[in-house]
Amino acid sequence: MVTDKRDQYVHNQRIQHVQRYIRQHIDEPLDRNVLANVAGFSIPHFHRVFTACTGESAASYVRRLHMERAGRKLRMGAVDIMEIALAAGYASHAAFSKAFKKQFGISPSVFRSLNCAEATQLLRKGKAQ
Repeated sequence: MVTDKRDQYVHNQRIQHVQRYIRQHIDEPLDRNVLANVAGFSIPHFHRVFTACTGESAASYVRRLHMERAGRKLRMGAVDIMEIALAAGYASHAAFSKAFKKQFGISPSVFRSLNCAEATQLLRKGKAQ
């Protein structure tokens, strides 16, 4: 796939461009067709290159960003969990809670009760120890 340093550099540049695009358009639907087009790759090649460059699939990357943002909103405390779930793209509290627990190892309500330092550390690490 990556044959030399030049190819590797070009792939990294394109994937960084896609990551910026994702962060700027996180509230919009981000399907693989759009992301592959942003990278200038076919869908299968995009998937291979994105995973090779980042260590995770594009879908996992988008999900992680949604969950990290949801965690930051939970820390603010004022917003209802269902509102946060809807903003993260989940249709139900249960689906959001399941995905959140899978990402961080604890439920959204437990996360909300953490002190600021614990919550920040969890957002950085990804899962409770």
